[in-house]
Parts: sequence; C-alpha cells; structure tokens
Amino acid sequence: MGHEKIETNVGLMALLIVIAISFGGLVEIVPLFFLKDTTEPVKGLKPYTALQLEGRDIYIREGCYTCHSQMIRPFRAETERYGHYSVAGEFVYDHPFQWGSKRTGPDLHRVGGRYSDDWHRLHLMNPRDVVPESNMPGFPWLAENIIDDELTTKKLNAMRILGVPYTDEDINNASTAVKNKTEMDALIDYLQILGTSIKTKR
Repeated sequence: MGHEKIETNVGLMALLIVIAISFGGLVEIVPLFFLKDTTEPVKGLKPYTALQLEGRDIYIREGCYTCHSQMIRPFRAETERYGHYSVAGEFVYDHPFQWGSKRTGPDLHRVGGRYSDDWHRLHLMNPRDVVPESNMPGFPWLAENIIDDELTTKKLNAMRILGVPYTDEDINNASTAVKNKTEMDALIDYLQILGTSIKTKR
C-alpha cells in the first residue's frame, strides 16, 4: 500500500529521491573533509610558480584535458605504465584539478622530468616528429604568443584566496617571472612539474 502511494504521487517520489541522494552524498563526501590524506599537501608539494600557473591556464585553454587525464588509478596496468598511483594530497593546490577520464593520449600526471624541454618543444610544434603514430594536433602558435604578464599577479592573488600559500614576494615578482616568455615556455614548464612531488623509480 505504501509503495503504491509513493509510485502514484510524482511529487512525493521526487522528494524521497532527493532525500535519498542527499543522504548518500553526505555519507560519502563529508568524511573526506576530515581525512588529512585528502586535505593536506603531500610532503614536498609546492605551489605552481607564476610561469607554471600560466602554463596550466594554457593547458586548459587549449583543451589538453579533453585527450589527457591527470590521475593514475591504483591498478597494476596503470602503475606499470605511468608510475606511482595518484594521491589526493598532490592536487591540493589545483583549482580545478585535471583528473579527467578520457585518454585519447596517455595520462600526463607523471610526465614531469620524463622528457627534455627540447623534446616537449618538438612534440608541441609537430607531434609526429617525435611520435610518428601520434594523432595529436600541433600547437606551433604557442611558440609565437607572448604571455600577458599584466594578468599573472591577479591570477596568483586569486589562487591565494582559494588557499594556495603564495607569499607577497611570489605575487610581487609574478609579472617579472613571466615577462617576455612565450606560451610554449609556460606550458613546458607546467608539464615538467607534473607529478614530481612524489619521487618514483622509473
């Protein structure tokens, strides 16, 4: 009788569904705010430099996340290919994080230090010069575009509001740190830092 009443009353059913989903969400999400592993940075994690932060913005702007994830799952096939599985404390300063799930290209979370700057530069100009089977498009304009250093200070300030521990010195020197740098320089600097806060054997 109770089931029939719920199933024939759309408003009541919708209300009970919302209550059930809300309760389930709270049970799953709230405990995470009290776990140090998910709220505190891993040892050695540093905020992005001004140039790396600009590179991250270019990574997002160019849609790199649509083909590359940045989260290695704790499975043997993943860790053997990419390295140590991702840990929540590595992403504390990422707003927003770039985990993703689509992998047209490989996961990039442990790409930092894996290749030289020159390799990245060739790869971004024309991927097939270094990976013949690649279907990734080239990004040659990044080598010509100069970063707008007037916005960099504002970006660091915004990140500080979100809890990233930038110092006054970091913010005051931000514009100088990226002056006359190309977007290619910034993106490569960002890629070279990815996943390096956890030391792994390759």
